Amino acid sequence: MKKRIVYFVLALTPLFGFSQSIFDKFEEYDEVTSVVVSQKAFELLAKMDVDIDDKDAKDFMDIATSLSSLKVFTTEDPKIGAEMKATVDKYLGSTKLTELMRIKDKDANVKFYIKEGRDSDHVSELLMFMTDINKVKIDDRNVETVLLTLTGNIDLNKISSLTKKMNLPEELNEAGKKG
Repeated sequence: MKKRIVYFVLALTPLFGFSQSIFDKFEEYDEVTSVVVSQKAFELLAKMDVDIDDKDAKDFMDIATSLSSLKVFTTEDPKIGAEMKATVDKYLGSTKLTELMRIKDKDANVKFYIKEGRDSDHVSELLMFMTDINKVKIDDRNVETVLLTLTGNIDLNKISSLTKKMNLPEELNEAGKKG
């Protein structure tokens, strides 16, 4: 009987650690540039001396202290971009993220997904997936696909201060706008 309980618990363990780990495999690819910021880094950032009179700085510090992780993966490799898309699709099928908005123009396709938070202004997860990107170079690389995930207690009204201070894609600002 004890063996069955142990096997049952071991079988369920991956379900509890699933959060964002599905994307971690992209860190290992040479063709992927990754930026991963942990909750500890955000906590250290919050301890920095910042001029609270600056509204953008205050908003940035407020949102930084509420984040538990930030992950950004970019690639110029079409095969890895397709793998990222398949991984995002799989993730969306297994979680309670809902599409927030889509932006499509000649330069890129951008999709935002959220997991609801404590109220309509907050989300516990924000996922942005950009494909078919034109004219974006990072270190002499033509970026074609960007995958960004934020987790924590995210105030959508303060996203723009985060994008400015951390040099994140400006399309994230659209997620914080009320429609």
